[in-house]
Amino acid sequence: METRRVYLDHNATTPLHPEVKKEMVEAMEMFGNPSSMHAFGREARANVEHSRQVVADFIGAHEDELVFVGSGSEANNTVLSLFACASNLCLPGFRAKTSIITTKIEHPCVLETSECLAHKGTKVKFLDVDQYGRVDMDQFKEYLTDNVGLVSVMTANNEIGTIQDIAEIAKLAHANGSLVHTDAVQAIGKMRMNVSDLGVDFLTMSAHKIYGPKGIGALYVKKGTPYCPFIRGGHQEKGRRAGTENTLGIIGLAKAIEMRDAEMDEEIKRMVEMKQALKNGIEGSIDDAVFNGHPTLSMPNTLNVSFPGAEGEAIMLYLDLQGIAVSTGSACASGSLDPSHVLLATGSSPERAHGSIRISMGRETTMEDIGCMLDVLPGVIKRIRSMSTAYITGGEHVAAK
Repeated sequence: METRRVYLDHNATTPLHPEVKKEMVEAMEMFGNPSSMHAFGREARANVEHSRQVVADFIGAHEDELVFVGSGSEANNTVLSLFACASNLCLPGFRAKTSIITTKIEHPCVLETSECLAHKGTKVKFLDVDQYGRVDMDQFKEYLTDNVGLVSVMTANNEIGTIQDIAEIAKLAHANGSLVHTDAVQAIGKMRMNVSDLGVDFLTMSAHKIYGPKGIGALYVKKGTPYCPFIRGGHQEKGRRAGTENTLGIIGLAKAIEMRDAEMDEEIKRMVEMKQALKNGIEGSIDDAVFNGHPTLSMPNTLNVSFPGAEGEAIMLYLDLQGIAVSTGSACASGSLDPSHVLLATGSSPERAHGSIRISMGRETTMEDIGCMLDVLPGVIKRIRSMSTAYITGGEHVAAK
C-alpha cells in the first residue's frame, strides 16, 4: 500500500499553483529581452509592466515603487547595504544616520548581512523579543537614537509565525527620522497588507512562498526614499537593479499574486480551523508539548511546537519515513547543528529549541492531512522519547498517551 504523502512545510516553499504553471507555460514562447526595442522585446516589456502593476496594486503601491529582484534575500541585502558606508552619495541627508536596528529573530539573510556590516564598521543593534517573539518596544524606543538610519523588522516570523506591530514601529521610527524596512516574505499572501497602512519605506516579498516560481521576488521602495542599487551594470528596473529581467518569473509572480488575491480570504478561515485542530490534537495525545510563538498574533498556517526529550531532526526524519514533511525551523538554516536562534531569543533552553518542529500548512492542506499527522506524530514522539536518556520522570520514561 502506497504511503500517504502530506506536505506541511509551506513556509520553506510552496508548490506552483496550477494557474501559475499554466500562465508560465503559455509565456514560454515569449523569449524577447524586455530591454530590446523591437517587437519581441516590446511584447516582453508589456508583460513585465503589466505584472508590476498587478503586484503593486496588491500591496497598495504605485507601479514605479516596485523593483523586481532575484529573491527575498537579495531584496533584504539591497536595503541593508544602503547604510554600509557613511559617505554613500545615494543617501543625501542620511550620512550621519549610519546605524541600523533589527531584531534577534530575523531571517538569516538579515542577521548575517547585519553582522557583516557590523564587522565593517556599521553600528547595528539587535532588539530582544518576549517569550512569544514580539519585539521589546521599550528597548526599541531606547535604541532609537538620532544616528539610526534604518529599522528592519520582519512582519511575520518564518519559524514561529509571530506577527509584529509594523505600523507602530514605523510610526516611532519616522518620528526619529529613520527609514523602515519589513521583510514580509512570510506574510504576503497570508494576510492583507497595504504599504500605506504599514507606513514602511521598504517591503520585501518572494514568489516561491505564495505558489509562484523560485528565483523571483520584489522590493517595494516608497517614492522619494533614498536608494542605492545592490547589483550594478545595467539600466534595467530604471537603474535600480542591473541584469536582464526574469520575464517568465515575473509573470509567474504576478499570477501567483492574482490567485492569492482571489483565494486567500477563504483560505485563512480554513487555516485557522486546521491549526486549532492540530493544536488540540497534539495537546490531547502527547504529554509535555510546548507551543512556541504568540497564541493569537500569529500566522494562521504556522504551528511551532517543542517536544522535550525528542530531537527535532529525529522527529522530522521519522515523519518523513511516514510520508509527512515538516521542518525543524528555517529552511535556509538547515544543515546547522545549532538550535533555533528564534527560539533561543524567546528564552527557550537549547534542549527545548533542539526538540522543536515547524508545521506550516498551505492551500492544498486538508483536515484529512491534519488527521494523518495526528495519527502518526504521537507514536513518533513516544518512540524517540523511549530511546532518550534525557526524558525520564520518576525513574521511568514518559511516553505519549
